[in-house]
Order: sequence, then C-alpha cells, then structure tokens
Amino acid sequence: MEKNLSMLTDFYELTMMQGFFLSNMANKTAVFDLYYRKNPFGNGYVIVTGLEQAIDYIMNISFSDEDIKFLRSQNCFCKRFLDYLKNFKFTGDVFAMKEGSVAFPNEPLLTVKAPIIQAQFLESALLNIINHQTLIATKANRIKQVTGDNVIFEFGLRRAQAPDAAIYGTRASIIGGFDATSNVLAGKLFEIPVSGTHSHSWVMSFDSELEAFYEYARQYPDNCILLVDTFNTLKSGVPNAIKVFKDLIGQGMKLKKYGVRLDSGDFAYLTKVIRKMLDEAGLYSACIVVSNDLDENLIASLKQQDAKIDTWGIGTKLITADKNPALGGVYKLVAIENENGELVPKIKISENPEKISTPCFKQIFRIYDAKSKKIKADLLGIHDEKFDCENDLVIFDPNAPWKKMRLEKNFYYICKMLEPIILNGKLVYNKPNLSEIKNYCMSQVDSLWSEYKRIVNPEIMPVDLSDKLFSIKYSLIN
Repeated sequence: MEKNLSMLTDFYELTMMQGFFLSNMANKTAVFDLYYRKNPFGNGYVIVTGLEQAIDYIMNISFSDEDIKFLRSQNCFCKRFLDYLKNFKFTGDVFAMKEGSVAFPNEPLLTVKAPIIQAQFLESALLNIINHQTLIATKANRIKQVTGDNVIFEFGLRRAQAPDAAIYGTRASIIGGFDATSNVLAGKLFEIPVSGTHSHSWVMSFDSELEAFYEYARQYPDNCILLVDTFNTLKSGVPNAIKVFKDLIGQGMKLKKYGVRLDSGDFAYLTKVIRKMLDEAGLYSACIVVSNDLDENLIASLKQQDAKIDTWGIGTKLITADKNPALGGVYKLVAIENENGELVPKIKISENPEKISTPCFKQIFRIYDAKSKKIKADLLGIHDEKFDCENDLVIFDPNAPWKKMRLEKNFYYICKMLEPIILNGKLVYNKPNLSEIKNYCMSQVDSLWSEYKRIVNPEIMPVDLSDKLFSIKYSLIN
C-alpha cells in the first residue's frame, strides 16, 4: 500500500520514548510480549495473522520533516528528542509465530527484544495490525470448520469499517480458509482469486428476468451464476435460469461453471426444492450459491437441516467479526537490562488474576503426540531452555499445579514456535506467499484434536509453564 505508518501510534508512546531518552535509559535492552488473554467467539484457538504487515511496518519506520513539524507543534517534545526521531531506525530483534499458526491465550504471538525506546514505540501499531487480522482469520476459520469442503467466498467489502479493514480483512479470511473474494483491490495486492456474479439491479434493468439471464449467460459462460430471487424464486427465477441453461447448452455453448444464487428466503427449504428442480431438468452439475448475513452458527444449522448448498458467500458477519469486535491483545514488558547487562524478569501484578503477566524472555515449546502428530500442550519456558524428549516430561497447569500431565519418553516431540524474524535490525525471515501461509494454517488446524475445534464449548488447550519459569513467576508475585 506504500503507506508510512510511523505516526500510527498513541501519543503516550512518544512521551514515554522521550522520557527514556532524557533519563539516559534509551539504550537499555527490554523484552516485550504481544499476546491475548481470551479466545474470541468462544473458540478454542486463534489463527496468528498480520506478521507480514507487522514486518513491513517495523522495517520502514521513518519520520518525515512534516511528521517532525507536527510533533514540534504539540509543544511537548524537545529538540534533542526530535532530532533523534529524524534518524530513527529499528535495530533490535523480533521473534514471532509463523503466520497461520494456531495459538492460545497468554502465550506470545510476537516478542520484541530491543533498546527500550524502540521496543516501546512499536506497541500501538503492532497491536493494531495483529489484533485485527488475527481476529478476522479466526472468524474465517470457524466458518471453514462448518462449511467443510464447500467453496466459501469473502463478500465483506461494502460492510467493512473502512478500506484498510476490508483489504486486510480479505487477506486474513483467505489465510483462515476462504477460497476467493469479491474485493478486487485485495485480489490485486495479494494475488487472491476474485469472483462475483450480478446484483438484483442487473435483472431489474432489463424488460424481463429471462432477458437479463440470457444476456448475462452469453457474456459470462465460464462463470454463469444467476441471481434468482429478484421477483419470485421458485415460480420465476429458477424456471427462467433452467430455461437459459438448457437453451444455451442445447445450442452447443459450454457453460464451464453455472448455477443459481440466493440472497434471501428460507435457504434450507428453498435449496432443497431448487436442487430437485435442477436435477429433474438434467442440470446435475449446476451449483447453488447462497449469501445474506451468514455466519458459522447459521451455516451449521443449515447443514443440520440438509440444505443443498455448494458455495457460501460470507460478508458482514465475517468482516466485522460479529459479536466479538476486538481480539484484546496486549503488549507487556517482561524483562529489562540491569546495570550489569543482565536481563531481569519483570511482572505486572493485578487484582484480576488473568491480568498478571508472565515474566522473562520466553520460548513456546509446542508438544506433539509422536504417533498422531496432534498437539498435546504448549509449554512456556525460558528462551534458551532445553528439554530432552528421551526423558519423561511432567507438565502442570500453572493456575492449578496439582493438575499434571506425564508425557512418556519417545512418545512426544517438541517444536519451538517463536522463530527469529528480525535480528539486529535485519530481516532474516523469508516471507511466504499467501497460498503458502494458507496451506500452513490448514496443517496447523489439522494438528488440533477435534475437541479443540468445536464451534460450541471447545476443549481448552493446556498452556503450561516450565518448572524454571513457574518458579521465577511466583517468586516475583510473592
């Protein structure tokens, strides 16, 4: 998009930066974790999304003369600090889960280790980018869980909260499992398949519904999906569509993909009747497409009613993350350098237990069952901590230490989930394309037991602390 997002920040990030600068703390190394506390939509996990845009943001931070002029006009920043901003460049490290990973509450999706003046500044923009895309990808994957092998299109452009939400919401929906979009700009930017049919206005523009259908079919034989609910779905729309399909096929025209679309009515009843009408006309390969404020709950109900639907167009309730408008991710300091150059763990205490942070520069050790390749648990440990899979491993719930799981040697294996993305200000991560991210996401979801993928009341994945990390956290609390 070629936008400079350097000023996309909360004002207090800049006042804190100047505070560190004037207190001679600017170059102290600090570690911040970006994580969330509660799964959205009552889901069992989230799909980590937005890393590519987060990287682009970090690698391109620069303050223009106009930016400096605006900040000077706030009468809050001294000349020395503004001069520092003129030459600002990120020189630290970033570790993150690969885009498309499944993640769980209270574990870092991304960790920044950098001079505190730099690490602090990244907070607002990183949360903006990752919170939004992760939320939409997770909603998209919930929908994917109930649509199964059906084709799903993202139709949310006109209902999104502004252009960027539409563009990056489309990207996130593809990662979450959608197949195509109606959003042409997103299709161009991210090489996403674009698709669409026609609206009711097309039908209403002609003297008759039949004429409108004939004209559309002649122009678009490779993707001839006719909207049949402008006047009367069963008495007019579907019979006219059948007549057009049979006439054109009889004339030798090859309709590569054809069918009907509904945007209103009782989908369960109508699609069963329509399927029967199409089959009786010999149009067995004609598909049925539906759209109209659909979400995972309505789709699950329609599936249960045996609705005859091949393709789903999902708009408003996906792109607006209906009923859960924010992920609620946070960005917390977990360690800072002392006078001896050592990283000292830091913790935030709260009257609300769920808001107590987990200290230390950490790594996520994902534990898999060796036979099924399914995730058993995530274990948060110190960044350079090591575990030997040739020994039994006992892990426990940090909030209920008596709840333990014993993993027998050679029956499990461990993968580190936080990968180096930027080291010493240099990008060391090869950014995959969108198709690769989507495929990785699907493999990650497949690594979940079915209990964790339930749409209603899913099982909660254990996210435990290593003995070492548990000891540090509770010594700090005490």
